[in-house]
Amino acid sequence: MDADVCVVGGGPAGLVLGLLLARGGVRVVVLEKHESFLRDFRGDTVHPSTLTLLDEMGLGERAEALPHRKATGLAVTFADGTYRLADFGRLRGAHPYLMFVPQWDFLEMLAAEAAKYPTFTLLRKHEAVDVLRDGRGVCGVVARGTDGGVEIRAPLTVGADGRSSAVRAALGWTPRDFGAPMDVLWFRLPRRDGDGDGLQMRVGAGRLMLGIDRGDYWQIAYVIPKGGHAAVEAAGLPEFRSSVAALAPMLEDRVDGIADWDDVKVLTVQVNRLDRWHASGVLLIGDAAHAMSPVGGVGINLAVQDAVAAARLLLPALRTGRVSEVDLARVRRRRRFPTAGTQLIQRVLQRFVLAGVLRAERPVRAPLPLRVLRRLPALQALPARVIGVGLRPEHVR
Repeated sequence: MDADVCVVGGGPAGLVLGLLLARGGVRVVVLEKHESFLRDFRGDTVHPSTLTLLDEMGLGERAEALPHRKATGLAVTFADGTYRLADFGRLRGAHPYLMFVPQWDFLEMLAAEAAKYPTFTLLRKHEAVDVLRDGRGVCGVVARGTDGGVEIRAPLTVGADGRSSAVRAALGWTPRDFGAPMDVLWFRLPRRDGDGDGLQMRVGAGRLMLGIDRGDYWQIAYVIPKGGHAAVEAAGLPEFRSSVAALAPMLEDRVDGIADWDDVKVLTVQVNRLDRWHASGVLLIGDAAHAMSPVGGVGINLAVQDAVAAARLLLPALRTGRVSEVDLARVRRRRRFPTAGTQLIQRVLQRFVLAGVLRAERPVRAPLPLRVLRRLPALQALPARVIGVGLRPEHVR
C-alpha cells in the first residue's frame, strides 16, 4: 500500500494530523493497533485551547454534542481547608472551562470526520512492528494485521503512537528521562446526587486523590509514591478502601465498589523528551516525542497542538512530494518551547509539592502560593491560562 504519509497511532495526535492532512489533499494512512478506541482510563481532559482548535476545524458543535462534563475551576482540599488553584471562568474566549469527554467518543468523532475524505484511510487492528528503510532513510512501515503482514510505503512516517512508541523503538531512539515521584492508581466509584460536581482534589498525609465527575460515576486517580503499587497491594484491599474513604468521606458507603485489584489500573508516570524528533522520512510527535506528567491533564492538548503545527508546517512540502529534514526540523523547533516549558512546570510541582505530600506523615496544610491565590482570586487566572491555554497555542491556519 502506498501513501503520502503513514501515521502510526490512532490517538488524538494521530487522528487530528490524519484529518488535517486529508483535508489538504494528502493521501494519509493511519494505523491503529486496536479494533476500537474503547479503553478505560485514557486521558480525556480537553482544554480551552483544544476546544478552540475544534471550532477552527468546524467540529465545535459536534464536540459539544458528545457526552461530557465541564469544570470552570480546580480546587484542592488540604487539612486547613479548600483552596481554588485555577479559575477557568476568568479566561477570555468561547470556552472558559475544561471539558471532560470520554476519549473513545472524541476519537470516534475525529475518525468519522476524517473518513469523509477520499485521501484518508484508517486501518484498525494493524500494529506497526518495524519501519521500512531505503538508502535515504525511513520510507514506510511494516505492520501486522488480522490478515498477516502489510507494508505501507510513504515518503513520510509519523510516529504518534504514545510513550511506548513502536516507531521510536524501531529507530533505536531513547528519550531523556526526567523522572517522576509518583504513579497513579485509576478506578471508578458510583456518583450520587448531592456529591457536587466538577474537578475535586483531596490531599492527605502521604497521598492525594483526584475525582473527575463522569455523571453517573467518579473516575478517581489515587496518587502513590513511585513504584509503590506493590506496597499498596500488600497492605490489602480493606486498607486501600479505608484510605480512599478517609480522603473523601462522602465515598465511605460505596468504596466496596472496589471489589478486587482488577478494578484498579496502574499508570506508571513518565516525564521524558527526545532531543531529536525527526530523521530522514520520519517524525515523532505527542507522547512518542515527549511523555508528560498527568499534572494539569495537559497530555492530550499538547499532542493535538503538535499535530496541528505539523499539519500546518508540512502541508506545502507534502503537496510537492518533497519533505526534507529541514521541513521536519521546523515542527520540533516550533513545539520544543511549549513542551520543555510545560515539563519544567510539571517537574517543579512534582519536586516541591507532590514529593513533599507523598513523604508527609501528618496532615498537610496548603502551601503559601495557594493561600495567596485565595487572598487575591484574580491571580487564579494565571494558572488557568497556563493549564487551559498553554505556553504556545496553535491554530489551524
